[in-house]
Amino acid sequence: METKWNANELTFEQGLKRIIEENRKAGFDYSKQITTSQDKEAMNAVEGLKFPHVPDGFTKFQLPFALSSPTQMFISVGAPGVKVPEHSHNEGDGVRYIVNGSIRYNGKVLKTGDWMFVPKGKKYSFEVGPLGATFFYCYECCC
Repeated sequence: METKWNANELTFEQGLKRIIEENRKAGFDYSKQITTSQDKEAMNAVEGLKFPHVPDGFTKFQLPFALSSPTQMFISVGAPGVKVPEHSHNEGDGVRYIVNGSIRYNGKVLKTGDWMFVPKGKKYSFEVGPLGATFFYCYECCC
């Protein structure tokens, strides 16, 4: 008889172990680079981070990174064409999830549903797309 694995019973340590293993298989280390949902290696890891036994019509997966320190969560709305100058978050890692609109980062257009992981201390900048952008972000700092 097949045993169903309940993803809601996954501990932080078990989840982190899954992320590390799938990233190893995909040949990618999220702690060393800014990574987005448009990066092939990250999405290869996501394939291995899908959960079985979800209701029909749903897909559930872990993102291929983890924040390990206390975090603050924000919603930010950017006007069309606004340029965010190069900066870094030296207090800790962060993640942005595009809720609506788009941003351009490093030649990539991140649109609704895309995400971006920024390791502690990595410098980056971006420009808000022509229709503006709303994004959720979470940082291991008090930004």
